[in-house]
Amino acid sequence: MSTSGIVYRPRRLRTTPRMRRLAAETRLHAADLVLPLFVKEGLTEPAPISSMPGQVQHTEATLADAVAAAARAGVGGVMLFGIPAKRDGRGTAGDDPDGILQRGIRAARAAVTAVEAETGRPGPVVMADTCLDEFTDHGHCGVLTPEGVVDNDSTLERYATMAVAQAKAGAEVVSPSGMMDGQVAVIRDALDDAGFEDVSILAYSAKYASAFYGPFREAVDSALQGDRRTYQMDAANSREGLREADLDLAEGADMVMVKPAGTSLDVLRGVADRADVPVAAYQVSGEYAMIEAAAANGWIDRRGAVLESVLAIKRAGADVILTYWAHEIADWLA
Repeated sequence: MSTSGIVYRPRRLRTTPRMRRLAAETRLHAADLVLPLFVKEGLTEPAPISSMPGQVQHTEATLADAVAAAARAGVGGVMLFGIPAKRDGRGTAGDDPDGILQRGIRAARAAVTAVEAETGRPGPVVMADTCLDEFTDHGHCGVLTPEGVVDNDSTLERYATMAVAQAKAGAEVVSPSGMMDGQVAVIRDALDDAGFEDVSILAYSAKYASAFYGPFREAVDSALQGDRRTYQMDAANSREGLREADLDLAEGADMVMVKPAGTSLDVLRGVADRADVPVAAYQVSGEYAMIEAAAANGWIDRRGAVLESVLAIKRAGADVILTYWAHEIADWLA
């Protein structure tokens, strides 16, 4: 009989790697992960993104290669962003049937089909960012009024045509990220009217106006002047994030997202507790850049920090995690 007085010893479940694996409450799988990818019109070779070491703006050919590699690694999805050669106030390249994003979608679907035939396993779901910021010469996520304010309802019309163009190109998931009121309902109606009832909507529901988007702006050659605080959410608010998710669910969203992931874990938990659809979270460019910079300076263990950061997102309730490390994590998990 013990004389220490200790009844419970939780450390018993931590004694060996085998025991810790058996007792783990949260597990990552490659199928949980979505890899964001950038494709830029006019490139002849990939262009490194200086603020996101290891990430590039792809050519159409190297985009297909990256999608194929992600498919072989077992990654669950790819999220595509297009960077056009020319921009205008309405972002007309965004719904051009032969625009760079639509060409990228077609290339991605072809790559997935080829790898599925090669391996006999499901490849990644092809998702597309459904927003105007990459395509407008002012860098905002919508059409502007003469006074320079984003016009919510005019923007919805543009999102509807973009979503249909993406679906026609082969996108399996369209992803409205502009935080316009009513965007999910308008896109759902447009997709259904065009015969794309099976195309899903991943709504960026609680998307905060964040300082952690900085490197992404370089990645898409953003022309933004000013900020997006009149339509993206205030970082001070959590209940508002839950309300936004509720509204998107009521409008028919098939999945909802919280972004940025690392600074919104409380909101992510709240959305996960109330949603009856898959919940996604986006580990954004600034989160990626911070870990890469600290690791490059020898201040932290890179692999440990990457896995811990993504596990925290999973633990908070995410079913799907968008992360620039998706392919690398999938290889580690394998």
